[in-house]
Amino acid sequence: MNQSNPEILRLIREQFPAIAEPRLQEEIAEVARLMNFRQGEMILDFGNYVKLVPLVIKGSIKVVREDDEGDHEIFLYFLKPGETCSMSFSCCMMDKRSDIRTTAEDDTIVLGIPIKYVDQWMMKYQSWKNFVMSSYDQRMQELVKTIDSIAFRKMDERLLDYLQRKSNAVSSTIIQTTHQDIAHDLNASREAVSRLLKSLEHAGRIKLGRNKIELL
Repeated sequence: MNQSNPEILRLIREQFPAIAEPRLQEEIAEVARLMNFRQGEMILDFGNYVKLVPLVIKGSIKVVREDDEGDHEIFLYFLKPGETCSMSFSCCMMDKRSDIRTTAEDDTIVLGIPIKYVDQWMMKYQSWKNFVMSSYDQRMQELVKTIDSIAFRKMDERLLDYLQRKSNAVSSTIIQTTHQDIAHDLNASREAVSRLLKSLEHAGRIKLGRNKIELL
């Protein structure tokens, strides 16, 4: 292996304290790629093979799912610093094409782990195994929350929950987005989203601006 990258080693220790074994930290620093994505840039598209598993260092990543016909998409969850995408683990270990799309929600930095190490470290390092299993559990909870929102909540409640999760992902009460983008993520019409946003503004929950929404 190559020599450990001191900067990557520092980032791992700061952002991923659960990955605790020193030798594992060093191995990650030897093989990981430090990758930068601008806001709105696609990281992984539907149908692509997963070559790198992302560990989020800075920023946030939006994950969406496509239906079987490829006609509609639905927002699943956001990834924040210190997190990874368990669906990427599944795709790389099963060598299957991705059924998700990931996009940088704001300027984002990730560590890309080559897939050949993912399974090796599961056998070799307990903290890596725990990290992967914890990530699966966290993402499952996010998916259950999304399913519950679709099945049991009214559209205005879904919209507010989405805005709150988006705000949490970017660590700001001011969200840079458009009504069309929100409608796309929620698989709703732009007209319905615009109407509900106006209603939320009148109720004092949000403040609307040009391509931005402030949570109050």
